[in-house]
Amino acid sequence: MIVVANPSLGSIPTYPTGKHSQRPYQSRSYNVVSHFSQFSEFNTSNATTIASEHKRRCEYYDLHKELVPYAEAWSWQKSIVKERKTLNEMDQDHSDSLIVLQHNPVYTLGTGSSEDYLNFDLKDAPYDLYRTERGGEVTYHGPGQLVMYPIINLRYHKMDLHWYIRALEEVVIRVLSSAFSIKSSRVEGMTGVWVGDQKLAAIGIRVSQWITYHGLALNVTTDLTPFQRIVPCGIRDRGVASIKGLLGDYSLSKQSEMYDLDDGKIVDITHKSLVKEFCDIFQVELHYKPIAASEFSK
Repeated sequence: MIVVANPSLGSIPTYPTGKHSQRPYQSRSYNVVSHFSQFSEFNTSNATTIASEHKRRCEYYDLHKELVPYAEAWSWQKSIVKERKTLNEMDQDHSDSLIVLQHNPVYTLGTGSSEDYLNFDLKDAPYDLYRTERGGEVTYHGPGQLVMYPIINLRYHKMDLHWYIRALEEVVIRVLSSAFSIKSSRVEGMTGVWVGDQKLAAIGIRVSQWITYHGLALNVTTDLTPFQRIVPCGIRDRGVASIKGLLGDYSLSKQSEMYDLDDGKIVDITHKSLVKEFCDIFQVELHYKPIAASEFSK
């Protein structure tokens, strides 16, 4: 189980330990970007029956083409959670939030993550390294990986953490099926989304007063080399994969325009499908929000 209830930070600090600089985040405004095969046991009827007559509002921050430093995105999430808690106490929490972005290369650990899964010296980390309050073991974030941070109040969805994790997995399973005809699945006793023994999507969440943050990371066109410096998610006998890599494998035996897409197009297709499936499963209506630099300085 990857949900953290009471964080207990270990010896790795919550500030970066790597020596590598990161490209400054450039603020900008965004324009609105406005077949399903069931491969899992997730009960889709649950997702609709728990919804109210009207879809819940969800403020959407679209940064899927941007590299956002991890520390800034992390701080931003916590500021939104703090605001949501205050509104909830006044019974005025009328909107969820969704952030989709990419990160500069970074390793992150969950609250109880073991340093045994790091294949490098902490004093000479190849990238910045953070210990966070999410659940799960060590993972890598970097360019070409879409990271989805839903900040939602489960009181208005379903107050069940297992359901929430399964729902996030279902989002990815549907994306892979509908957008790329890739059949994926869950693995019993583990979290995330898999194709065979290769993991495409990792999930690590934190829930505080039924408000979620952190989320899922899907390898789209990601360079998988940095995963070799860790034991991803603490699982030694399984590997990681990306959508681009799987499409490349399929192109050896099939002829389709889908397999000739460039990296940017694959990311765009994945992003559009992720947002659609998220809205369908969680029964929310997106309201696109521009991003201001002040959002990262709270």
